[in-house]
Amino acid sequence: MDALNQISTTLALTMGLAWASGINLYATLFTLGYLANTGNIDLPPDLQIVATPMVMGAAGLMYCIEFFADKMPGVDTGWDTIHTFIRIPAGAMLAAGAVGDLNPAVELAAAIVGGGLAAGSHATKAGSRVLINTSPEPFSNWIASISEDVVVITGVWACINHPVLFLIALAGFIVLMIWLLPRIWAGVKKVFSSIINLFRSENTPTSQNPSQ
Repeated sequence: MDALNQISTTLALTMGLAWASGINLYATLFTLGYLANTGNIDLPPDLQIVATPMVMGAAGLMYCIEFFADKMPGVDTGWDTIHTFIRIPAGAMLAAGAVGDLNPAVELAAAIVGGGLAAGSHATKAGSRVLINTSPEPFSNWIASISEDVVVITGVWACINHPVLFLIALAGFIVLMIWLLPRIWAGVKKVFSSIINLFRSENTPTSQNPSQ
């Protein structure tokens, strides 16, 4: 039973950090460091660096910047685009570090799965924001951003304190993500096609009737 609990705890931490990193990396790092410094979790050796003041300070600063950037229509999409190259590798690294000192094969497998999960949650978040940005009012962006922050912070806490329940919820999220992503992608293509057609129509010279 203890072995099963250890496996579920490690799996929940591994997948939880990867999933959360794809949505908000800086909130994930700061929450993890805070929980470690308050004695709520004993981090594996490869993750103990996130609890250092320098890393927590950097994560907190970047979270403050993201907090405001993520609530501005258009800016949030640019921010997400840039973070495609940050959240996914970071999610893979955190997943690999969360498995502890097992063996290189397990760490590599965790990095592969974690990177894929981070990519999925990032794509779901970024694609949803593109669709939300088509709304003329800003409140939907604020609600989405605040909800994401709450979900990430709660998810990191849950994967540590209630690993089995978190894994069940994560399985549900993965099923929902698989169902949503094709629909989000179709919507995103439609949005960008509309933007391209708009620019084309504006750049097309207006035909003039010949003078009589």
